[in-house]
Amino acid sequence: MRRRTVTAGNLDEILQMTEPGPVAEQAAAPPAAGPPAGQGHGLRTEFEFELPRGYVDEAGTVHRYGAMRLATARDELRPQIDLRVKENPAYLSVVLLSQVITRIGDITDVHAGVVERMYATDVAFLQDFYRRVNSEGHTRAAVTCPHCEGGFEVDLSGGRLGES
Repeated sequence: MRRRTVTAGNLDEILQMTEPGPVAEQAAAPPAAGPPAGQGHGLRTEFEFELPRGYVDEAGTVHRYGAMRLATARDELRPQIDLRVKENPAYLSVVLLSQVITRIGDITDVHAGVVERMYATDVAFLQDFYRRVNSEGHTRAAVTCPHCEGGFEVDLSGGRLGES
């Protein structure tokens, strides 16, 4: 097996080589089998969330609501060739989250710098949210009431504790 060294100069070249083919190639492929049109059994690929503290932008505006899409294999592989991750493996989650978060408040250009400036509690929340969405396929968590010991589910995607 041949090993390839990645530098910042050829990172864009490698990413371009791994881009999916043109739309024309995809159009030539046979249609995928699925439910008949109109049944609406589509896969949910984007999940909304509410940050515990909120992201504060340069203007001082607090953004609490956002959305995260399901990760692809490419999303999980791309950070492996990122030089920042090679230098500091802890940076992996910053790069990964910046790829799958589609928006935070009015901000649609979510990049590593945005994730870096988030509070640690919000990053921890997003890491858990990512794991739940991509491993379990939903944002619900089973909890037990400490008073009556009754079990129920809560949706972690938004809303404050105690709200319905």
